[in-house]
Amino acid sequence: MSRFRAISPVYFVALAAIFAHGARTEGVVAPSEAKQLRDEVRDMFYHAFDGYMQHAFPLDELRPLTCKGEDTLGGYALTLIDSLDTLALLGDRERFGAAVEWVGRNVRFDIDKTVSVFETTIRVLGGLLSAHLIASDYATGMKIQSYDDQLLHLSVDLAQRMLPAFDTPTGIPFGSVNLLHGVDEDESKITSTAGGGTLTLEFGVLSRLTGNPVFEQVTKNAVRGIWARRSKLNLVGAHINVFTGEWTQKDAGIGTSIDSFYEYLLKAYLLFGDEEYLYIFQEAYKAAMKYLHHDPWYVEVNMNSGTTVWPLFNSLQAFWPGLQVLAGDIDPAIRTHHAFFSVWKRYGFTPEGFNLATSNIQNGQRSYPLRPELMESTYWLFKATRDPRYLDAGRDMVASLQYGARCPCGYCHIEDVESHKQDDHMESFFLAETVKYLWLLFDLAIGPDNIVENGPYKYIFSTEGHLLPATPEIALVNEHCSYFGAFCKGEGGQIYGTKGTLLGHQEANDTRSDSKWVLSGQHVNLKDSFATSGFIKGQCLGLTHGQKFGIAYSDEEDSAYEHESKIQAQGHSVIVIPSAATRQSVDSGENKLIDTKEPSESPITITNRTENKVDNVSEQNSTDS
Repeated sequence: MSRFRAISPVYFVALAAIFAHGARTEGVVAPSEAKQLRDEVRDMFYHAFDGYMQHAFPLDELRPLTCKGEDTLGGYALTLIDSLDTLALLGDRERFGAAVEWVGRNVRFDIDKTVSVFETTIRVLGGLLSAHLIASDYATGMKIQSYDDQLLHLSVDLAQRMLPAFDTPTGIPFGSVNLLHGVDEDESKITSTAGGGTLTLEFGVLSRLTGNPVFEQVTKNAVRGIWARRSKLNLVGAHINVFTGEWTQKDAGIGTSIDSFYEYLLKAYLLFGDEEYLYIFQEAYKAAMKYLHHDPWYVEVNMNSGTTVWPLFNSLQAFWPGLQVLAGDIDPAIRTHHAFFSVWKRYGFTPEGFNLATSNIQNGQRSYPLRPELMESTYWLFKATRDPRYLDAGRDMVASLQYGARCPCGYCHIEDVESHKQDDHMESFFLAETVKYLWLLFDLAIGPDNIVENGPYKYIFSTEGHLLPATPEIALVNEHCSYFGAFCKGEGGQIYGTKGTLLGHQEANDTRSDSKWVLSGQHVNLKDSFATSGFIKGQCLGLTHGQKFGIAYSDEEDSAYEHESKIQAQGHSVIVIPSAATRQSVDSGENKLIDTKEPSESPITITNRTENKVDNVSEQNSTDS
C-alpha cells in the first residue's frame, strides 16, 4: 500500500483559493470567529489524540495515514506522555486523570533502549514533570485525588538513568544513553549545542522538587562547558566533541542544532532567577543580533570570523520572535515574524529550509513535519501586542493544517510544501505544542479561561511546550519569601520589595494586571561565586558579571580575553536589552540581506555555499525547538 494518498485537482483548486486570500473572511477575526477557531483547534487535538489512542497506543507515535503505530523513541507511550499537560490545559479532567493513572501504573524505564538525551528530556521528562505539578496541586483545578507522586518517581528514575551521559571531560553530555546500561561503547562523541544545552529547565525543576542538586548541577555544567568554548565574538557553533571540546561544526546560527540553547538561557533565568543564565544570555543575544541578524532575517556565520556562510531560513528559527518577546525586544520580533510568515503564506507551510539567496526552497529540505515554532511566536506576539494580524495568521495556519495535513487518523507530515504530498508520520510535539499554541492564541483573544492565563502561577513553557510553573518550591528555593511577589525581610528586618513592571515576564505570563511586585535585593550579600537562585538578586560590588561568574575561555590563546560589556542585571526588569541599544550594536555598514514583504524579492547573491547542508552527527539532537 502506498504511504501517500492521492490528492485530487479539486483539492488543489480549493487550497489555492484559501492561500491566495490568506484564508480570510471579510475583516479581522471577530470574537465570535475566534471562539469558533478555538473550538476547531480543540477538535483538531482530539482528532489526532483519539486517532493515536485508538490505533497506536501504547506505541510511541501514530502513523496517521495507515492508522498504525510505531515506536520511535523508547517504546513507552511517548505521545500520551507528551500530551498530558495539553489535556489539562483543555480542562479535560476525565482523560487527564485516566492518562496520569495509566502512565504511573504502566510506564517503566528499566529497558534496554538507547535514546536521545535531548528528546527524552524535553518530551518525556518534561511531560512527566508538568503533569505531576498539575495533578498534585489543588490550585491548578486539575488535582487528582488518588495521585501519589507516581510521575515524580518516574521522573527521578528516568533522570538518574540519563546521568551517565554527563560523565565527560567537558561536562557536555553524550547525545544518547542506554537506559539500562549507560553510554554505549561506540556512542559518538559529537553532539549538538542544542542537545547539550537544552536540559536545564527539566533537570533544574527535578532538583527543586526532590532537593537533590545533582540534576541541576550537571546541566548547568553542560551550559558552562559550551559557553566557555565560545569564540571571541561570543558565538557558539553547531556541533562539538564532548571529550575534547573541539567544535566539529563551526557554523553559528539561531536555528538547527543551536536554537534552544539560546531559549533555555533566558528561560532558566526567568524560572529559577539564576543571574548566571541571564549574563550568558545577554552576551549571546547581543552577539546574535550583531552577527546573525540581517533585518528581518537571520543567517549562519562562521563562529570565529562572523562571515556569512549560509543564507538560509530554516523552520526552527521561527521560535526566535517568541523568545524576543520574553526578552522585551519586540520591534525586531515583529519584523522577523512578518518575514517568516511570508514564507508560510507562499507555500501554505514553512519548508525545513528556504534559501534567502535564491528565494526558493532549499534542495532536500522541502518538508514540513508539523513544527510548532511559528505558532509559538504568533501566540507570544499577540499576547504582547494584541495586534489582530496575529489572529489572522493563526487562522491561516489552521486552514493550512485542516486542508493540507489532516488525514484519516490524525495529521500528517507534509513531504513537499509545494505539492502538499503527505507523509505517514505524526510526531508527538504536534499534540504537545502545535495545537496547544494555536488553542492558547484564540482562547486569549476571546477572554482566556485556562490555567496559564488565569491560574495562580506564572508559567514558563519548555522547548516542548510543557508548562513549568514558578511555584515557591521551584522559583524561590533557598530564599526567604513565602510566595512569589511577596515582601521579603532581610537582615535587620529590612524590606527589599519595590513595585515596578516585570518586563517581559509579566506580559508573557499575566494578562490580568498592569504591575507586579519586583524584588530588588540590592542589600543581599552573596558568598558564592555566582548568584543564588530565586528572584532576590545580590551584587558583588566592584566585580563585572564576567568576574563574578568566573566564566572564561578554555582555549589558552583566549585566556586573556576580557569582555567589553559590563552589563549589570537590574532589579526592576527581567532582561535589559532595549531595542534601540540592540539596533545600535549592529554595524551600520553591514549589508542587509532582505527588507521586503515577500521572500521572492531577496537580493542576496552569496555563493559561499550552495550545496545541501548536512549535519554529520550520529544522533539528531534538535528536532524540536
